[in-house]
Amino acid sequence: MQRSVIDIHNHPNWHGHNLAALVRNMDEYGIAKTWLLGWEQPEFEYAQACPGYYAHMDPRGIAAPLDLVIQGLERYPDRFIGGWAPDPRDRFARARLQAAVKIHGIRVYGELKCRMRYDNADAIAMYRFCGELGLPVLFHLQCDRHAVAKQAANRDTWIEWYGGDLDVVETMCRLCPETTFIGHGPGFWRDISGDADATDSGYPTGPVTPDGKLVLALRRYPNLHCDLSAGSGCNALARDLDHARPFVLEFQDRILFGRDYFDGRQIEVLDKLDLPPEVAEKVYHANAERLVPA
Repeated sequence: MQRSVIDIHNHPNWHGHNLAALVRNMDEYGIAKTWLLGWEQPEFEYAQACPGYYAHMDPRGIAAPLDLVIQGLERYPDRFIGGWAPDPRDRFARARLQAAVKIHGIRVYGELKCRMRYDNADAIAMYRFCGELGLPVLFHLQCDRHAVAKQAANRDTWIEWYGGDLDVVETMCRLCPETTFIGHGPGFWRDISGDADATDSGYPTGPVTPDGKLVLALRRYPNLHCDLSAGSGCNALARDLDHARPFVLEFQDRILFGRDYFDGRQIEVLDKLDLPPEVAEKVYHANAERLVPA
């Protein structure tokens, strides 16, 4: 059966895929539209966190600049929905975002991926502004207590981290109830299991135990949503299919299909869950269309 698919998480010009190659890849996997997300980060954070980024991102700039997102929207207006998250620490970030919405039709604040706590005052002000503009906030989370301990243990240690932990996410949701949040990344998905703090891994394996912080947060905050993209989202479901199916059924209105790459891993895992057709439609496209109408 042919399905309608919206990929809520991909980037322009990375991992060897320019815009034309991304569209061909979308056709290969039956993806009608993609949220084409920028990534803005200061160069000193970008360079020190992972030098390998330079080998995989467009060499004409840092990370995924707004210019590349705009190129995608102009060349393939029927295939892309634009996202951009100016660094909220920038004094003029909200004004720049407003201009991007008005001039270039940006529809999503994302991907937010900066070396900062996402519940600081600048960020909260940005999220509330996004709520006023009707933009969902898509963020990358990657900072557990083990990372903090490692960072503090040695003067010269530099751990790659983004955002904070699930406590930070709960603060965001509580302080910005009118804003839609979409979580992604190893720091987000590892907490699907109640024993997440027992391992250093951002990609834990084995059965999921009850009362994961993510599950409890989803029950507590209706404005929190899940992005299935990348290895973290895929792993969270694939590690325990017996847990994954009831998880998707419980939160069927707040789980969104995404890839953050160019393969079909998420499709393969979702197919194994044998979801009811109406639930699969929500995950593959309807939830995305509700948050960002086409």
